[in-house]
Amino acid sequence: MSYIIQLVILIFSAIVHEVMHGVVAEKLGDDTARLEGRITLNPISHIDPFGTIFLPLFLLMVHSPVILGSAKPVPVNFANLDNPKRGMALVSLAGPLSNFALAIAFVLPIKLGLVSGLGAEILVQAVLINLVLGTFNLIPIPPLDGSKVLASFAPDSWMYRILSYERFGFILVFLFLYLGILDRLLLPIVVWFFRVFGLSLG
Repeated sequence: MSYIIQLVILIFSAIVHEVMHGVVAEKLGDDTARLEGRITLNPISHIDPFGTIFLPLFLLMVHSPVILGSAKPVPVNFANLDNPKRGMALVSLAGPLSNFALAIAFVLPIKLGLVSGLGAEILVQAVLINLVLGTFNLIPIPPLDGSKVLASFAPDSWMYRILSYERFGFILVFLFLYLGILDRLLLPIVVWFFRVFGLSLG
């Protein structure tokens, strides 16, 4: 599968992920993303040179078993939300859930027999990429979405402490990737989904 096709799928999926953070935040009382022009599928508004282009392309070229990437985070002022702690959990969950929804949307044409051959291969890659993005972002390591979901259920003192570790989180992410821990966290979800929908990981 062409690196370019995989990169395009990843960029699109990461953008949808970020846009959904902004959409849910707006529904819950914070229009920061709207005011900054981030509730759009226009990639120019979302591309981060490192997270959207360099990192996933590098991982593809070195044949990493896990392909990671991100769009520029959509700004959310949690203090503006109607219920800040509950809102933080809902806004944070919106991104990963959008990736799981995309995975289901991409698998349906295959199961309905609407595509085959190369088209089916591309959709399987889209399913895989979205499963990895959604599951990866639920890991409770700052600044991933899972850490904000965890923080929303913690006492305020713990919440601020968890969120304060955001600048160090990606060091842990890369360490987990290097040690193969991410593979063991992500693979069970991917395998389960593919079995449920009768897809082959081969």
